[in-house]
Amino acid sequence: MQKINILVTAASRRVALIRAFGRALQRLGLNGNVVTTDLNCLSPGLYFGNRHYIAPLTTDPDYIPLVKSICANEGIRLLIPTIDDELPIFGRHRHEFEKMGVRVAVSSEQTGLVCNDKYASYHFFKEHGIPFVRTWLPEELDRKTLKYPLFLKPRSGRGSVGAYRIKNEHELNFFLEYVSDAVVQEFLTGAEYTLDVLADFEGRIISVVPRERMVVRSGVSDRGQTFRHYGLIKLAVETAETLKLCGAANIQVKLEGDSAVIFEVNPRFSGGIPLTIASGADFPGWLIEMCLGRGPEPCIGEFTDGIVMACYEEALFLPFKGGN
Repeated sequence: MQKINILVTAASRRVALIRAFGRALQRLGLNGNVVTTDLNCLSPGLYFGNRHYIAPLTTDPDYIPLVKSICANEGIRLLIPTIDDELPIFGRHRHEFEKMGVRVAVSSEQTGLVCNDKYASYHFFKEHGIPFVRTWLPEELDRKTLKYPLFLKPRSGRGSVGAYRIKNEHELNFFLEYVSDAVVQEFLTGAEYTLDVLADFEGRIISVVPRERMVVRSGVSDRGQTFRHYGLIKLAVETAETLKLCGAANIQVKLEGDSAVIFEVNPRFSGGIPLTIASGADFPGWLIEMCLGRGPEPCIGEFTDGIVMACYEEALFLPFKGGN
């Protein structure tokens, strides 16, 4: 029986994703372990792998050497980065991991940097003719022509942390002081969708699954529904090919009528990925197969339409040993 060990970094609350990789190994008839890392020993995701390690911040100079040592010690063949901060770092070092026999499901360093910077994202997509929400730096704002409401968020950030709807100039002035290194965007109306995308290690698009974000909590879809919309699928393919994405990614859009506008691209697994997997798009299993060099063939738009996901909380009880 073939063996493939997988490392999921920054495990945090990503229990569903970690479980999905474990189930995929079983379903494919493979022998292997899922290993996890996190900064915090009380992160629940740590305890749903076969083994776990405590890691420093991604900005720590010892971070990549530690991950390399874990890969060597655990015989890792597939590495799954999960948070925005580490994506450019792993993109920079991915060829070093490949020399160790580890495939890293991550896009290039440049793609990671563009996606992590919302102002850079706006100009990148504008240059390539892809609809992206209009975005300004504070010093670029023409106060005489601004139309409210607006949206203000950190230039580099994740989830909904530091993001605010701005109704008037008074609020604009306040939140520009309150949020450091902010950008200001047009306020988009319409329904919000995530377009989950999977590309192989050569950048070929394998799957696209649009899903409506019916209820969003802390930037993550709490309730959602898969939605076969060929215009959104086409937009996702065009975006992924332009960015040269690799591995899993999610594209956030607002759709009003037939008009879709992107407001964020994250070249990593989304928080709502369990819904996409449940619809038949087995991103974890397909990544494992890619790592083994055996497929899959593109199946863009092939998923079960209209599946609804409703999330709920679970608790994990651990013996307290101190630390954080």
